[in-house]
Amino acid sequence: MNINELLSEIVSLVWGTPLLIFLLVANLILLFFSKLIPIRGLGHAISLVSGKHSTGEAEGQITHFQALSNALAATIGLGNIAGVAVAIYQGGPGAVFWMWISALLGMNTKFFECTLSVMFRGKDYQGEVQGGPMYYIENGMGKSYKFFAFLFALFGLVGTLALFQINQLASFLETSYSVDTTITGMLFAVLTVYILLGGLKRISSVTSKVVPLMSVLYVILCLVILAVNSEKVFPMFISIFESAFGFGQVAGGVSGYALMHVIQTGVKRAAFSNEAGIGTAPMAHGNAKTNEPISEGYVAMLGPLIDTIIVCTLTALAILVGIESVNMNTIELNGINLTAFAFTKSLGEFGKHSLGIVIFLFSFSTMIGMANYNKKCWDYLFKGRWNLGDKTFILFYGLSIGIGAVIKMSAVVNIIDICYALMAIPNIVATVFLAGKVKTALAKYNTKFKI
Repeated sequence: MNINELLSEIVSLVWGTPLLIFLLVANLILLFFSKLIPIRGLGHAISLVSGKHSTGEAEGQITHFQALSNALAATIGLGNIAGVAVAIYQGGPGAVFWMWISALLGMNTKFFECTLSVMFRGKDYQGEVQGGPMYYIENGMGKSYKFFAFLFALFGLVGTLALFQINQLASFLETSYSVDTTITGMLFAVLTVYILLGGLKRISSVTSKVVPLMSVLYVILCLVILAVNSEKVFPMFISIFESAFGFGQVAGGVSGYALMHVIQTGVKRAAFSNEAGIGTAPMAHGNAKTNEPISEGYVAMLGPLIDTIIVCTLTALAILVGIESVNMNTIELNGINLTAFAFTKSLGEFGKHSLGIVIFLFSFSTMIGMANYNKKCWDYLFKGRWNLGDKTFILFYGLSIGIGAVIKMSAVVNIIDICYALMAIPNIVATVFLAGKVKTALAKYNTKFKI
Protein backbone atom coordinates (compact mmCIF):
# COMPACT_ATOMS: atom_id res chain seq x y z
CA MET A 1 0.00 0.00 0.00
CA ASN A 2 1.44 3.37 -1.06
CA ILE A 3 1.03 6.68 0.78
CA ASN A 4 -1.96 7.84 -1.26
CA GLU A 5 -3.78 4.53 -0.78
CA LEU A 6 -3.17 4.86 2.96
CA LEU A 7 -4.53 8.42 2.92
CA SER A 8 -7.62 7.21 1.04
CA GLU A 9 -8.23 4.56 3.69
CA ILE A 10 -7.94 7.18 6.44
CA VAL A 11 -10.42 9.44 4.59
CA SER A 12 -12.92 6.57 4.38
CA LEU A 13 -12.47 5.97 8.11
CA VAL A 14 -12.81 9.57 9.37
CA TRP A 15 -15.65 10.45 6.97
CA GLY A 16 -17.49 7.21 7.64
CA THR A 17 -21.04 6.71 8.89
CA PRO A 18 -20.29 7.65 12.55
CA LEU A 19 -19.09 11.14 11.61
CA LEU A 20 -22.00 11.69 9.20
CA ILE A 21 -24.51 10.69 11.90
CA PHE A 22 -22.72 12.89 14.43
CA LEU A 23 -22.85 15.89 12.07
CA LEU A 24 -26.51 15.27 11.22
CA VAL A 25 -27.62 15.03 14.86
CA ALA A 26 -25.56 18.09 15.83
CA ASN A 27 -26.98 20.13 12.96
CA LEU A 28 -30.55 19.13 13.81
CA ILE A 29 -30.00 20.21 17.44
CA LEU A 30 -28.68 23.58 16.29
CA LEU A 31 -31.58 23.96 13.83
CA PHE A 32 -34.06 23.33 16.66
CA PHE A 33 -32.34 25.90 18.88
CA SER A 34 -32.36 28.57 16.16
CA LYS A 35 -35.96 27.97 15.03
CA LEU A 36 -35.00 28.03 11.33
CA ILE A 37 -32.85 31.18 11.57
CA PRO A 38 -31.49 30.76 7.99
CA ILE A 39 -34.98 31.46 6.67
CA ARG A 40 -36.25 33.92 9.27
CA GLY A 41 -33.09 36.00 9.48
CA LEU A 42 -32.02 36.29 5.84
CA GLY A 43 -33.33 39.84 5.39
CA HIS A 44 -31.64 41.09 8.55
CA ALA A 45 -28.37 39.47 7.52
CA ILE A 46 -28.40 41.35 4.21
CA SER A 47 -29.14 44.65 5.99
CA LEU A 48 -26.17 44.13 8.31
CA VAL A 49 -23.77 43.56 5.41
CA SER A 50 -25.08 46.71 3.73
CA GLY A 51 -23.95 48.75 6.75
CA LYS A 52 -27.19 49.13 8.72
CA HIS A 53 -27.30 48.69 12.49
CA SER A 54 -23.69 49.87 12.86
CA THR A 55 -22.52 49.69 16.46
CA GLY A 56 -20.00 52.53 16.25
CA GLU A 57 -17.01 52.06 18.52
CA ALA A 58 -16.43 48.38 19.13
CA GLU A 59 -13.75 45.77 19.52
CA GLY A 60 -12.51 44.16 16.35
CA GLN A 61 -10.50 45.12 13.29
CA ILE A 62 -12.74 44.85 10.21
CA THR A 63 -16.33 45.58 9.11
CA HIS A 64 -19.14 43.03 8.66
CA PHE A 65 -18.66 43.24 4.90
CA GLN A 66 -14.89 42.74 5.15
CA ALA A 67 -15.35 39.78 7.51
CA LEU A 68 -17.76 38.16 5.06
CA SER A 69 -15.39 38.93 2.17
CA ASN A 70 -12.49 37.36 4.07
CA ALA A 71 -14.54 34.24 4.72
CA LEU A 72 -15.79 34.07 1.12
CA ALA A 73 -12.26 34.60 -0.18
CA ALA A 74 -11.40 31.26 1.39
CA THR A 75 -14.59 29.47 0.30
CA ILE A 76 -15.54 30.95 -3.08
CA GLY A 77 -12.75 29.69 -5.22
CA LEU A 78 -11.42 26.47 -6.57
CA GLY A 79 -13.35 24.67 -3.85
CA ASN A 80 -16.35 25.62 -5.99
CA ILE A 81 -15.19 25.32 -9.59
CA ALA A 82 -12.81 22.41 -9.03
CA GLY A 83 -14.40 20.91 -5.90
CA VAL A 84 -17.76 20.53 -7.60
CA ALA A 85 -16.04 18.79 -10.52
CA VAL A 86 -14.40 16.39 -8.03
CA ALA A 87 -17.82 15.75 -6.45
CA ILE A 88 -19.42 14.95 -9.81
CA TYR A 89 -16.49 12.77 -10.85
CA GLN A 90 -16.46 10.82 -7.58
CA GLY A 91 -20.17 10.66 -6.75
CA GLY A 92 -22.09 11.59 -9.88
CA PRO A 93 -24.72 14.36 -10.23
CA GLY A 94 -26.46 13.23 -7.03
CA ALA A 95 -23.57 14.49 -4.92
CA VAL A 96 -24.68 18.04 -5.82
CA PHE A 97 -28.04 17.50 -4.06
CA TRP A 98 -26.30 16.49 -0.84
CA MET A 99 -24.10 19.55 -1.17
CA TRP A 100 -27.31 21.62 -1.14
CA ILE A 101 -28.62 19.89 1.98
CA SER A 102 -25.28 20.34 3.73
CA ALA A 103 -25.23 24.02 2.75
CA LEU A 104 -28.72 24.68 4.16
CA LEU A 105 -27.72 23.07 7.44
CA GLY A 106 -24.37 24.86 7.16
CA MET A 107 -26.04 28.28 7.17
CA ASN A 108 -27.46 27.46 10.58
CA THR A 109 -24.17 26.02 11.83
CA LYS A 110 -22.25 29.12 10.74
CA PHE A 111 -24.73 31.30 12.59
CA PHE A 112 -23.86 29.54 15.85
CA GLU A 113 -20.11 29.11 15.43
CA CYS A 114 -19.53 32.67 14.19
CA THR A 115 -21.66 34.12 16.97
CA LEU A 116 -19.50 32.19 19.43
CA SER A 117 -16.35 33.48 17.73
CA VAL A 118 -17.31 37.03 18.78
CA MET A 119 -18.99 36.11 22.07
CA PHE A 120 -15.85 34.37 23.39
CA ARG A 121 -13.09 36.33 21.74
CA GLY A 122 -9.62 36.19 23.16
CA LYS A 123 -6.27 37.83 22.51
CA ASP A 124 -3.24 36.42 20.76
CA TYR A 125 0.30 36.66 22.08
CA GLN A 126 0.62 40.15 20.54
CA GLY A 127 -2.49 41.41 22.34
CA GLU A 128 -4.69 41.51 19.20
CA VAL A 129 -8.35 40.58 19.60
CA GLN A 130 -9.01 37.19 17.92
CA GLY A 131 -11.89 34.80 17.49
CA GLY A 132 -12.28 31.21 16.40
CA PRO A 133 -12.82 27.70 17.76
CA MET A 134 -9.59 27.77 19.77
CA TYR A 135 -10.87 30.72 21.78
CA TYR A 136 -14.49 29.70 22.29
CA ILE A 137 -13.38 26.20 23.29
CA GLU A 138 -10.93 27.60 25.82
CA ASN A 139 -12.92 30.63 27.02
CA GLY A 140 -16.42 29.22 26.62
CA MET A 141 -16.03 25.59 27.67
CA GLY A 142 -13.24 26.27 30.16
CA LYS A 143 -9.51 25.77 30.54
CA SER A 144 -9.92 22.02 31.12
CA TYR A 145 -10.91 21.70 27.43
CA LYS A 146 -7.84 23.53 26.17
CA PHE A 147 -6.44 20.28 24.72
CA PHE A 148 -9.32 20.21 22.20
CA ALA A 149 -8.48 23.78 21.22
CA PHE A 150 -4.90 22.68 20.69
CA LEU A 151 -6.02 19.74 18.51
CA PHE A 152 -8.18 22.04 16.37
CA ALA A 153 -5.27 24.44 15.82
CA LEU A 154 -2.87 21.57 15.08
CA PHE A 155 -5.03 20.02 12.37
CA GLY A 156 -6.01 23.50 11.20
CA LEU A 157 -2.36 24.29 10.57
CA VAL A 158 -2.45 21.75 7.73
CA GLY A 159 -6.14 21.91 6.81
CA THR A 160 -6.05 25.66 6.16
CA LEU A 161 -3.08 25.55 3.81
CA ALA A 162 -4.04 26.54 0.25
CA LEU A 163 -2.71 23.26 -1.17
CA PHE A 164 -5.77 22.47 -3.28
CA GLN A 165 -6.00 25.97 -4.73
CA ILE A 166 -2.41 26.22 -5.93
CA ASN A 167 -2.46 22.58 -7.07
CA GLN A 168 -5.48 23.09 -9.28
CA LEU A 169 -4.26 26.43 -10.62
CA ALA A 170 -0.92 24.88 -11.54
CA SER A 171 -2.66 21.90 -13.16
CA PHE A 172 -4.91 24.17 -15.23
CA LEU A 173 -2.03 26.36 -16.42
CA GLU A 174 0.03 23.30 -17.32
CA THR A 175 -2.79 21.57 -19.22
CA SER A 176 -4.15 24.66 -20.96
CA TYR A 177 -1.07 26.83 -21.49
CA SER A 178 1.92 24.49 -20.96
CA VAL A 179 3.17 26.45 -17.93
CA ASP A 180 5.41 24.30 -15.74
CA THR A 181 3.87 23.64 -12.32
CA THR A 182 7.12 24.57 -10.57
CA ILE A 183 7.08 28.04 -12.15
CA THR A 184 3.46 28.56 -11.09
CA GLY A 185 4.27 27.51 -7.54
CA MET A 186 7.26 29.85 -7.27
CA LEU A 187 5.40 32.83 -8.76
CA PHE A 188 2.38 32.55 -6.48
CA ALA A 189 4.53 31.85 -3.45
CA VAL A 190 6.22 35.23 -4.01
CA LEU A 191 2.93 37.08 -4.64
CA THR A 192 1.31 35.57 -1.55
CA VAL A 193 4.29 36.44 0.64
CA TYR A 194 4.10 40.06 -0.58
CA ILE A 195 0.43 40.34 0.43
CA LEU A 196 1.03 38.67 3.80
CA LEU A 197 3.78 41.14 4.66
CA GLY A 198 1.05 43.82 4.71
CA GLY A 199 -0.91 42.09 7.49
CA LEU A 200 -4.66 41.61 8.04
CA LYS A 201 -5.67 45.07 6.82
CA ARG A 202 -3.99 44.51 3.45
CA ILE A 203 -5.62 41.06 3.22
CA SER A 204 -9.04 42.55 3.98
CA SER A 205 -8.48 45.37 1.49
CA VAL A 206 -7.55 42.94 -1.28
CA THR A 207 -10.33 40.42 -0.64
CA SER A 208 -13.09 43.02 -0.26
CA LYS A 209 -12.29 44.21 -3.80
CA VAL A 210 -11.40 40.93 -5.51
CA VAL A 211 -14.17 38.68 -4.12
CA PRO A 212 -17.18 40.66 -5.42
CA LEU A 213 -15.48 41.14 -8.82
CA MET A 214 -14.58 37.52 -9.33
CA SER A 215 -17.98 36.31 -8.12
CA VAL A 216 -19.86 38.49 -10.60
CA LEU A 217 -17.56 37.48 -13.48
CA TYR A 218 -17.96 33.81 -12.75
CA VAL A 219 -21.74 33.95 -12.30
CA ILE A 220 -22.08 35.75 -15.64
CA LEU A 221 -19.90 33.14 -17.36
CA CYS A 222 -21.97 30.26 -15.93
CA LEU A 223 -25.24 31.95 -16.90
CA VAL A 224 -24.01 32.33 -20.48
CA ILE A 225 -23.25 28.59 -20.61
CA LEU A 226 -26.70 27.75 -19.24
CA ALA A 227 -28.32 30.10 -21.76
CA VAL A 228 -26.43 28.42 -24.63
CA ASN A 229 -27.55 25.00 -23.33
CA SER A 230 -30.95 26.07 -21.99
CA GLU A 231 -32.76 22.95 -23.27
CA LYS A 232 -30.45 20.74 -21.16
CA VAL A 233 -30.83 22.56 -17.82
CA PHE A 234 -34.11 21.02 -16.62
CA PRO A 235 -33.07 17.43 -17.50
CA MET A 236 -29.87 18.00 -15.51
CA PHE A 237 -31.89 19.01 -12.44
CA ILE A 238 -33.86 15.79 -12.83
CA SER A 239 -30.60 13.84 -13.11
CA ILE A 240 -29.31 15.43 -9.88
CA PHE A 241 -32.43 14.43 -7.92
CA GLU A 242 -32.59 10.93 -9.40
CA SER A 243 -28.99 10.05 -8.71
CA ALA A 244 -29.12 11.67 -5.24
CA PHE A 245 -31.33 8.82 -4.08
CA GLY A 246 -29.76 6.08 -6.13
CA PHE A 247 -32.32 6.06 -8.95
CA GLY A 248 -30.96 5.22 -12.36
CA GLN A 249 -27.27 4.96 -13.16
CA VAL A 250 -25.00 7.19 -11.13
CA ALA A 251 -22.27 8.73 -13.25
CA GLY A 252 -18.69 9.05 -12.15
CA GLY A 253 -15.60 6.93 -11.94
CA VAL A 254 -15.49 3.46 -13.37
CA SER A 255 -18.83 2.24 -12.11
CA GLY A 256 -21.98 3.39 -10.31
CA TYR A 257 -21.80 4.50 -6.67
CA ALA A 258 -23.87 3.34 -3.71
CA LEU A 259 -26.17 5.85 -2.06
CA MET A 260 -23.93 6.20 1.01
CA HIS A 261 -20.94 7.01 -1.17
CA VAL A 262 -22.92 9.71 -2.99
CA ILE A 263 -23.97 11.24 0.35
CA GLN A 264 -20.42 11.08 1.73
CA THR A 265 -19.06 12.73 -1.40
CA GLY A 266 -21.64 15.51 -1.27
CA VAL A 267 -21.04 16.20 2.42
CA LYS A 268 -17.24 16.20 2.07
CA ARG A 269 -17.26 18.51 -0.94
CA ALA A 270 -19.82 20.83 0.70
CA ALA A 271 -17.57 21.01 3.75
CA PHE A 272 -14.68 21.89 1.47
CA SER A 273 -16.78 24.44 -0.40
CA ASN A 274 -18.42 26.40 2.42
CA GLU A 275 -16.45 25.08 5.45
CA ALA A 276 -19.54 25.21 7.68
CA GLY A 277 -18.82 23.32 10.89
CA ILE A 278 -15.12 23.03 10.07
CA GLY A 279 -14.27 26.08 12.17
CA THR A 280 -12.43 28.21 9.63
CA ALA A 281 -15.05 30.92 9.06
CA PRO A 282 -15.24 31.81 12.79
CA MET A 283 -11.59 32.81 12.58
CA ALA A 284 -12.48 35.46 9.96
CA HIS A 285 -15.74 36.61 11.51
CA GLY A 286 -14.17 36.75 14.96
CA ASN A 287 -12.28 39.88 13.85
CA ALA A 288 -15.47 41.77 12.99
CA LYS A 289 -15.88 45.19 14.59
CA THR A 290 -19.07 44.74 16.60
CA ASN A 291 -20.39 44.64 20.15
CA GLU A 292 -23.23 42.34 19.12
CA PRO A 293 -22.05 38.72 18.68
CA ILE A 294 -25.41 37.72 17.22
CA SER A 295 -25.03 40.23 14.38
CA GLU A 296 -21.93 38.46 13.11
CA GLY A 297 -23.78 35.15 13.26
CA TYR A 298 -26.43 36.63 10.97
CA VAL A 299 -23.77 37.87 8.53
CA ALA A 300 -21.94 34.54 8.50
CA MET A 301 -25.11 32.72 7.38
CA LEU A 302 -24.78 34.31 3.97
CA GLY A 303 -21.55 32.42 3.27
CA PRO A 304 -22.99 28.94 2.46
CA LEU A 305 -25.88 30.57 0.60
CA ILE A 306 -23.51 32.38 -1.75
CA ASP A 307 -20.68 29.89 -2.18
CA THR A 308 -22.59 26.58 -2.22
CA ILE A 309 -26.28 27.18 -3.03
CA ILE A 310 -25.54 29.76 -5.75
CA VAL A 311 -21.98 29.35 -7.02
CA CYS A 312 -21.69 25.55 -6.70
CA THR A 313 -25.10 25.03 -8.31
CA LEU A 314 -24.16 27.18 -11.30
CA THR A 315 -20.84 25.34 -11.56
CA ALA A 316 -22.50 21.91 -11.40
CA LEU A 317 -25.05 22.77 -14.07
CA ALA A 318 -22.39 24.32 -16.32
CA ILE A 319 -20.29 21.15 -16.03
CA LEU A 320 -23.19 18.73 -16.48
CA VAL A 321 -24.64 20.42 -19.57
CA GLY A 322 -21.13 20.70 -21.00
CA ILE A 323 -20.33 16.99 -20.65
CA GLU A 324 -23.89 15.78 -21.16
CA SER A 325 -23.05 13.98 -24.39
CA VAL A 326 -19.67 12.71 -23.20
CA ASN A 327 -18.95 9.52 -21.30
CA MET A 328 -16.85 10.60 -18.32
CA ASN A 329 -15.05 7.27 -18.38
CA THR A 330 -13.54 8.25 -21.73
CA ILE A 331 -12.24 11.73 -20.90
CA GLU A 332 -10.38 10.79 -17.70
CA LEU A 333 -10.46 14.31 -16.37
CA ASN A 334 -10.98 15.38 -12.78
CA GLY A 335 -11.00 18.61 -10.81
CA ILE A 336 -10.34 21.86 -12.60
CA ASN A 337 -9.52 20.20 -15.91
CA LEU A 338 -12.99 18.64 -16.03
CA THR A 339 -14.53 22.07 -15.47
CA ALA A 340 -12.30 23.56 -18.19
CA PHE A 341 -13.31 20.74 -20.56
CA ALA A 342 -17.01 21.48 -19.98
CA PHE A 343 -16.57 25.25 -20.40
CA THR A 344 -14.57 24.80 -23.61
CA LYS A 345 -17.14 22.37 -24.99
CA SER A 346 -19.93 24.94 -24.46
CA LEU A 347 -18.11 28.18 -25.34
CA GLY A 348 -15.02 27.11 -27.27
CA GLU A 349 -11.69 28.84 -26.65
CA PHE A 350 -13.51 31.87 -25.22
CA GLY A 351 -14.80 29.63 -22.42
CA LYS A 352 -11.36 28.28 -21.63
CA HIS A 353 -9.66 31.70 -21.56
CA SER A 354 -12.48 33.35 -19.58
CA LEU A 355 -12.38 30.53 -17.05
CA GLY A 356 -8.62 31.00 -16.84
CA ILE A 357 -9.08 34.61 -15.68
CA VAL A 358 -11.63 33.54 -13.08
CA ILE A 359 -9.42 30.69 -11.87
CA PHE A 360 -6.55 33.14 -11.39
CA LEU A 361 -8.71 35.49 -9.29
CA PHE A 362 -10.36 32.67 -7.35
CA SER A 363 -7.19 30.83 -6.50
CA PHE A 364 -5.16 33.90 -5.55
CA SER A 365 -7.87 35.36 -3.31
CA THR A 366 -8.33 31.98 -1.62
CA MET A 367 -4.60 31.64 -0.98
CA ILE A 368 -4.71 35.02 0.74
CA GLY A 369 -7.89 34.27 2.68
CA MET A 370 -6.63 30.88 3.88
CA ALA A 371 -3.42 32.49 5.10
CA ASN A 372 -5.46 34.47 7.62
CA TYR A 373 -6.84 31.22 9.07
CA ASN A 374 -3.48 29.46 8.99
CA LYS A 375 -1.76 32.27 10.86
CA LYS A 376 -4.35 32.17 13.63
CA CYS A 377 -3.68 28.47 14.13
CA TRP A 378 0.07 29.12 13.98
CA ASP A 379 -0.08 31.91 16.58
CA TYR A 380 -2.28 29.89 18.92
CA LEU A 381 0.11 26.92 18.80
CA PHE A 382 3.46 28.73 19.00
CA LYS A 383 2.64 32.16 20.53
CA GLY A 384 5.80 33.62 19.01
CA ARG A 385 8.06 31.21 20.91
CA TRP A 386 11.14 29.49 19.51
CA ASN A 387 11.53 32.24 16.87
CA LEU A 388 8.27 31.07 15.28
CA GLY A 389 6.77 34.51 14.81
CA ASP A 390 5.31 36.39 11.84
CA LYS A 391 8.30 36.15 9.51
CA THR A 392 8.71 32.42 10.07
CA PHE A 393 5.01 31.92 9.43
CA ILE A 394 5.16 33.82 6.14
CA LEU A 395 8.10 31.67 5.06
CA PHE A 396 6.21 28.50 6.06
CA TYR A 397 3.07 29.51 4.18
CA GLY A 398 5.00 30.62 1.11
CA LEU A 399 6.84 27.28 0.98
CA SER A 400 3.53 25.41 1.23
CA ILE A 401 2.33 27.24 -1.89
CA GLY A 402 5.41 26.13 -3.80
CA ILE A 403 5.06 22.52 -2.63
CA GLY A 404 1.31 22.34 -3.24
CA ALA A 405 1.81 23.18 -6.91
CA VAL A 406 3.82 20.04 -7.67
CA ILE A 407 2.24 17.21 -5.64
CA LYS A 408 -0.58 14.94 -6.89
CA MET A 409 -4.16 16.21 -6.66
CA SER A 410 -5.44 12.98 -5.10
CA ALA A 411 -2.97 13.32 -2.24
CA VAL A 412 -3.93 16.96 -1.70
CA VAL A 413 -7.66 16.16 -1.58
CA ASN A 414 -7.09 13.30 0.87
CA ILE A 415 -4.91 15.40 3.19
CA ILE A 416 -7.46 18.23 3.32
CA ASP A 417 -10.40 15.83 3.83
CA ILE A 418 -8.64 14.18 6.78
CA CYS A 419 -7.77 17.49 8.44
CA TYR A 420 -11.26 18.92 7.90
CA ALA A 421 -12.86 15.94 9.61
CA LEU A 422 -10.48 16.22 12.57
CA MET A 423 -11.12 19.98 12.79
CA ALA A 424 -14.89 19.54 12.61
CA ILE A 425 -15.15 17.17 15.58
CA PRO A 426 -13.90 19.51 18.38
CA ASN A 427 -15.54 22.51 16.71
CA ILE A 428 -19.01 20.95 16.45
CA VAL A 429 -18.79 19.54 19.98
CA ALA A 430 -17.99 23.03 21.29
CA THR A 431 -20.71 24.65 19.17
CA VAL A 432 -23.42 22.30 20.47
CA PHE A 433 -22.06 22.58 24.04
CA LEU A 434 -22.37 26.40 23.94
CA ALA A 435 -25.52 26.60 21.78
CA GLY A 436 -27.69 27.44 24.78
CA LYS A 437 -25.78 30.67 25.35
CA VAL A 438 -26.33 31.64 21.71
CA LYS A 439 -30.04 30.87 21.98
CA THR A 440 -30.37 33.18 25.00
CA ALA A 441 -28.42 35.98 23.31
CA LEU A 442 -30.49 35.57 20.11
CA ALA A 443 -33.76 36.13 21.97
CA LYS A 444 -32.42 39.37 23.52
CA TYR A 445 -30.99 40.56 20.19
CA ASN A 446 -34.20 39.93 18.25
CA THR A 447 -36.18 41.82 20.88
CA LYS A 448 -33.76 44.75 20.74
CA PHE A 449 -33.86 45.04 16.94
CA LYS A 450 -37.53 43.98 16.62
CA ILE A 451 -36.78 40.98 14.37
